[in-house]
Amino acid sequence: MRRRLFMIWAALRWLPLMFLVAQGLEAPLVAHTSQPLKPMRTWSGKATWYGAKFQGRKTASGEKYDMYASTGASPNLPFGSLIRVSNPRTHAAQLVRINDRGPFIDDRELDLSYLVACRLGMQDRGVTRVKIELLEVPKRP
Repeated sequence: MRRRLFMIWAALRWLPLMFLVAQGLEAPLVAHTSQPLKPMRTWSGKATWYGAKFQGRKTASGEKYDMYASTGASPNLPFGSLIRVSNPRTHAAQLVRINDRGPFIDDRELDLSYLVACRLGMQDRGVTRVKIELLEVPKRP
């Protein structure tokens, strides 16, 4: 009887601790930064998106295109660059990793994956003006 009471008491004591620890494990600590990342450069431009037609095809970086990944194409940013793309109309923002080249139309800055287009609220529009913030450029080997 004594042993049973001890086990119940020990389990009840750990229960609140498990709930506290589980909240911290939801996302990595990087996701909970105290201050937003300061961009290296900020500019605005026009963005488009590409989806199912290109699903599974090889990108310019050699990866397979995944329309449900947070990726994009830029004519001049290095592969692996991390950018924050914001839609001023919807006030939505999304982190994007550059893994492809394009768009190949003069006045456009980015081609975004379908997932990013949906999160920015631009999937129903062909071309959208966006704010682009360069957060990180990969180091050269």
